[in-house]
Amino acid sequence: MISLPLWVWILFYVLVLVMLFIDLKSFGKKGQHEVSVTEALKMTAVWIIVSLVFCAGIYLFYPGDAHEKAMEFLAGYLIEKSLSMDNLFVFLMLFSFFGVQRKYQHEVLFWGIIGALVLRSIFIFAGTAMIARFEWILGLFGLFLIYTGFKMFGHQGDDQVDPSKNIFVKLFKKFFPVTDQMHEDKFFIVEQGKRLATPLFIALLVIETTDVAFAVDSIPAVFSVSRDPFIVLTSNIFAILGLRALYFALAAVAKYFTYLKYGLGIILSFVGIKMLLELKDYEVPTTYSLAFIFSVLVLSMGLSVVLSRRKTN
Repeated sequence: MISLPLWVWILFYVLVLVMLFIDLKSFGKKGQHEVSVTEALKMTAVWIIVSLVFCAGIYLFYPGDAHEKAMEFLAGYLIEKSLSMDNLFVFLMLFSFFGVQRKYQHEVLFWGIIGALVLRSIFIFAGTAMIARFEWILGLFGLFLIYTGFKMFGHQGDDQVDPSKNIFVKLFKKFFPVTDQMHEDKFFIVEQGKRLATPLFIALLVIETTDVAFAVDSIPAVFSVSRDPFIVLTSNIFAILGLRALYFALAAVAKYFTYLKYGLGIILSFVGIKMLLELKDYEVPTTYSLAFIFSVLVLSMGLSVVLSRRKTN
């Protein structure tokens, strides 16, 4: 495995911070702007283009087998992006549960993404170190992904999220007072000399901890197409960076993707089987994996739209 110099990693994180700043400014004034579907679709397209430009940079400048690394990036990006789409529907239910107005949701998602970048970076570096030392862990990852894939087929689309059962929320409330009243875009307020957390902060806490659970699925899945920590990290982070815009685009059409979970279940099962096969020295070419994942995602989304429209007619 090629070891990239430290300045490459630093440059990447600087680039990420700059893009996040631009993304925050592009969505208007803090707490005063309701993101429209048209605006969200435009920003989603911009993030996809930026990701493809980065992939082209890998193809042109990455040392070693640049073509293979570019394909690994695309496969990892597509896996993370597709799994994130299902996660966004959970975020939609969370915002509904807490009664967070649409114009304040993008603020929560922005800080949620910041936290996700930090946590996922830690997970990926730790996972890379574990796999390098104990390759048999890939077998556990594979079995877990297959289990998760099959579990998604039994997941009901109308399942409700109950943040009150979140262990981190329970612990937080034991040590920090929380108000039941929403205070616009504020995470904390001061009342009668006492600092209180608002429901908006609790929503952020639930989203952050929920994303940790999502990462348990998505990060091992990306390891199925690449062992290179730079490729795994960058594909994961670029997929996350566009989540805020993608959320507002999907929120308006969520009812049309009720069958998406079946496609995601197939994808998770596929990458799990791929991991197990690689332990037996049978490697599925990245190009084939990319084509399979893309096809399943498109078919499941297309089927969702067609069947949903038939039900409404």
